[in-house]
Amino acid sequence: MKSDITVAMSNEEKQWGMFCHVAVFVGYVFPLGNILGPLIIWLMKKDEFDFVDNQGKEAINFQITMLIASVVILILCWVLIGFLLLPIFFIFNLIIPIIAIVKSSKGEAYRYPLCIRFIK
Repeated sequence: MKSDITVAMSNEEKQWGMFCHVAVFVGYVFPLGNILGPLIIWLMKKDEFDFVDNQGKEAINFQITMLIASVVILILCWVLIGFLLLPIFFIFNLIIPIIAIVKSSKGEAYRYPLCIRFIK
């Protein structure tokens, strides 16, 4: 779904698309919840709503990318560079999903920056 195309979308579809992004914050409570939360919502609703299919894949791909980045940053902590990157990484991983929540709540498809798209 492209963000420049505006289609009539139900409030329910917008909400479920937004929930895909909100679910990433489950990772602050449960290990790997940032991936499992969006994955569960995506698997439940992807066939019902195209918007949820698109936004669920985006949220999952971004969180897998962030998991890989966090492993790299932790490895870089051994050479002290990682300690400089940790606050930047944390802020980035907090702010970008919030932007995605706001955009998707309006029915706009959000594409995460710096994201490896594992699920297409």
